[in-house]
Amino acid sequence: MIELSILEKLNVPEREARLENLRAITEKAAFPTRDPRYINNHIHTTFSFSPYSPTAAVYAAAAEGLCTAGIVDHDTMAGAREFLEAAKILKMPVTVGMECRVSLAGTPFENRRLNNPDQTGVAYVTIQSVPHGRIEDMTEFFAPYRARREARNRRVLSRLAELLPEYTPDYDRDVLPLTMQAAGGTVTERHMLFALARNMTVKLGRGEKIASVLEGNGVGLSEKQREKLLSDSGFFYEYDLLGILKSAFLPRIYLPATDECPTLAAVVEKCREVDAFLCYAYLGDIAESVTGDKRAQKFEDDILEELFSFLKKNGVNAVTYMPTRNTETQLRRLRSLCEEYGMLQISGEDINSPSQSFVIRAMEDPQFANLIDATWALIEHENKEV
Repeated sequence: MIELSILEKLNVPEREARLENLRAITEKAAFPTRDPRYINNHIHTTFSFSPYSPTAAVYAAAAEGLCTAGIVDHDTMAGAREFLEAAKILKMPVTVGMECRVSLAGTPFENRRLNNPDQTGVAYVTIQSVPHGRIEDMTEFFAPYRARREARNRRVLSRLAELLPEYTPDYDRDVLPLTMQAAGGTVTERHMLFALARNMTVKLGRGEKIASVLEGNGVGLSEKQREKLLSDSGFFYEYDLLGILKSAFLPRIYLPATDECPTLAAVVEKCREVDAFLCYAYLGDIAESVTGDKRAQKFEDDILEELFSFLKKNGVNAVTYMPTRNTETQLRRLRSLCEEYGMLQISGEDINSPSQSFVIRAMEDPQFANLIDATWALIEHENKEV
């Protein structure tokens, strides 16, 4: 986590002001030596949900010693130009892409759970290494899907109001100001629950009252969660509360995503058109959540061989995964299947909370050297036309 005073300057409302502040800060900053092993291709920014603007995200990556970084906001690339400009200021090679969900309706997986905790028949994928001349094209392509997502968001928020009427935020007044929607950003469930967290802390303060309200609404708090709620962790508090709210309430208010998810075939075709890499985002069965906002759950491990065969036949030639969030057994099996099916292996670990480190320590293990090589291949690919 970078200093709050710096984060505030790099998160000011205007893009050019963020970049100008970065130039000024960089003149005085002392960055650590960049470690060639440290890469992260899965960083979210304020254009989906994150405490970091694209400018702040690049600075934070450099401040932790990463040699390169990658942006993958949900359903948009509207923050990619700023990410690239910030990277130029810091002389850091970066890669740009995005994350989205695809519908598997009409396929053998339409009623099966893959990597989506909330819904069967819908999978998360990343679109990596988008050539820079196609950035706006990708954002425009997903514009109607963002609009449909927002329509569902409003319905989801009305369901939340039935459970917590006293604290539920107003969509236009409380939620939208937390987003970059006006600049092409995506509004997510996390934005709504973060607005809820803010309303609760304003009305209840921080501590026992919030814990009591949650428990009174059927939330069984773990010892670790209760400890977080009873301690005042400053800037981190509302993000900690968000994690608890997401785990407790999202399953109760969630509405299935339908027309806001393009088909897999449509996204495969779009990636071919723009010459980007489409990656299935492997999750793997979860015994215990690393980030604290996911429950123990079965995902795609039982059907992984069938899934790889399907992906290969349908134009998906890459897999992205998070080495520190899976077991050795899961990783060995996954990497073996990638080799068997000729899938490019890409790595990155979700950054959307201030408590997370940008560094993937697993990259220190020589067995993951291929993931570092793949990152440089992505950077070379997307810059070939520049």
